[in-house]
Amino acid sequence: MRFVDQTRIYIQSGSGGNGIISFRREAYVEFGGPNGGDGGRGGDIVFEAVEGLNTLIDYRYKRHHKAKKGQHGMGKDMTGSSAENMVLEVPVGTQIYDEAQEFLIADLAEEGDTVTLLKGGNGGLGNTNFKTSTNRAPRRCTPGGEAEEMWIVLRLKLIADAGLLGLPNAGKSTFLSVVSAATPKIADYPFTTIHPQLGVVGYKTHEFVMADIPGLIEGASEGVGLGTRFLGHVERCGILLHLIDGTQDDVAGAYKTIMGELRQYGGELVGKPIIIGLNKCDSLTDEEITEKKAILEEVSGQPVIPLSGVSGNGVPDVLGALWEVIKKDQAARLAAKQADKIDEEDKPTSEGWSPI
Repeated sequence: MRFVDQTRIYIQSGSGGNGIISFRREAYVEFGGPNGGDGGRGGDIVFEAVEGLNTLIDYRYKRHHKAKKGQHGMGKDMTGSSAENMVLEVPVGTQIYDEAQEFLIADLAEEGDTVTLLKGGNGGLGNTNFKTSTNRAPRRCTPGGEAEEMWIVLRLKLIADAGLLGLPNAGKSTFLSVVSAATPKIADYPFTTIHPQLGVVGYKTHEFVMADIPGLIEGASEGVGLGTRFLGHVERCGILLHLIDGTQDDVAGAYKTIMGELRQYGGELVGKPIIIGLNKCDSLTDEEITEKKAILEEVSGQPVIPLSGVSGNGVPDVLGALWEVIKKDQAARLAAKQADKIDEEDKPTSEGWSPI
């Protein structure tokens, strides 16, 4: 299935049904009076985050989504049926922006998150509502409320525990294919990966999700090479693994390029834990590994793990380091959810009293 992480769609709620003018007409009932029913309410447009989806491809090929209209009122004081809400299912991690992408309308970051984006029109009033002591036969009704409409942009940010970063051809796809069942395209040239990939990584008795994004280039934080969209996919990861191609001459320059783009992008990437891996060490001598590892540790100020995605050397060490951080991040997220749940239960009722 093709991966689509951004698309623009048109949505429209349902208009309300009209109220009608009607009078009771029965034999031997000379003055039956008004009995025009109200119109039904139009359907809302609701977005819901669900598990099992990881692409917005359905919305790429169907761009117009319109909720149904409310039914018109009928005689005998019969109210028209209200239309069902249109529930649009999107992957967890979907953000909804206005058409110009200037304002974030909603962020569906958790399974089950919902947002009502457009309200359906109210049903119109039948002539029964306008009966008074001086006007026993009103010939007045109101139309249903108008529908709301707008263009929006859906943008997906993948939800993963760990994210892979690096320049093109740093060996990220090879690493992901070794540690998970993912099958990304692998070749000996830059920009082999053109779409983000997800893989479930097994470490001892544990599992976590890792995201591999296409290689970043200088200027990615400003949108060069779709960099802002790619960086968004690792923005919510608990930890980042920065792989550096050990076979290149300037490993320090490679490190500085990626870190500079992360700082320029900002957002949730600022201050996020990062593990640095010197990759492709199977092609280096022991002296070269020692030298380049020392260079990276000096420029980064943190330990560097030598590894090889091809031979597997050093991979368990990297996974172990990742899991230690992911374990703490998952525990913190769980504690935050439980705290939110407790706060929700302790909220006072509408009368200002807490439930017993």
